[in-house]
Amino acid sequence: MSFSVQIGLMCSLACAAVAILGFLFKQRGAAGAPPVQWRHPVRSTVALFANRWWTLGIVVAMLAWVFHVAALALAPISLVQATIAGGLVLLTPIADRVFGFRITRRELVGVGLTAVGLAFLAGTLGDIAESAYGEYGGGTLTAYAGAIAAGAIGLAFVVRGDTPRAGPVLAVSAGLLWGASDVVIKAKSGDLADQGLLVLFSPEALAITVLSLVGLVVSARSLQLGPTIAVIAITNAAANVCTIASGPIVFGEPVPEDPLGLTVRILAFTLVIVAAALTPGPVERRPEPAPA
Repeated sequence: MSFSVQIGLMCSLACAAVAILGFLFKQRGAAGAPPVQWRHPVRSTVALFANRWWTLGIVVAMLAWVFHVAALALAPISLVQATIAGGLVLLTPIADRVFGFRITRRELVGVGLTAVGLAFLAGTLGDIAESAYGEYGGGTLTAYAGAIAAGAIGLAFVVRGDTPRAGPVLAVSAGLLWGASDVVIKAKSGDLADQGLLVLFSPEALAITVLSLVGLVVSARSLQLGPTIAVIAITNAAANVCTIASGPIVFGEPVPEDPLGLTVRILAFTLVIVAAALTPGPVERRPEPAPA
């Protein structure tokens, strides 16, 4: 594994931990803000930022975004997202120690499954860990990100009212929007050295901004509807699934040539994502009853 890729994966781990903190801060802020109204996105956004917990969550999330961009610039997107997906298991201990949730035995099983998936993934890296693999075709990138974004918007429109499935469905939508944004970020990260800050004035930068902002509003509503930990896990899993898939589809990342290696790689990625997504959320602590 090259040194630059190692640095990229370290940035991925930092991104995972910081992003979880940001999510939990944003949830506290979203819960204390007025319900997001689709017909008034600007007004709803202003109301969210009026809550200090939401604003703190956004600041923390921006730090996670910096780590994410650095990771995408230095390492293959599939490895970056698999590492972030594995880092999702940090959700339970952070929620327990910082936000007053307790961890059950099922969470520990989820941690173990994710560790196994990452171990198999490490054993099938091959040549993928030697470079960032940023080559892509413009048409393929547009088609892939456009299809993901269209599916996300479609899911958001399917939800009507505050039904029990609204929170999780909107979480998938937000995750897909951010996943599409991450794919475009990966594509433009290779131009940073040549274009510098000029990349901020490219069509791709506009697409990243729109996808991120729309995803932010959709995510806020999903956090308001809950259940909180499940929504966070689903959002991350949806983003990771579409970004990991973009590795071989958009950026030409190599896959093992032998059938066994290919099967193990697919199972490893699947296990990491499924374990992170299905790890049940911790249950909020209730105050101990006063002694009689």
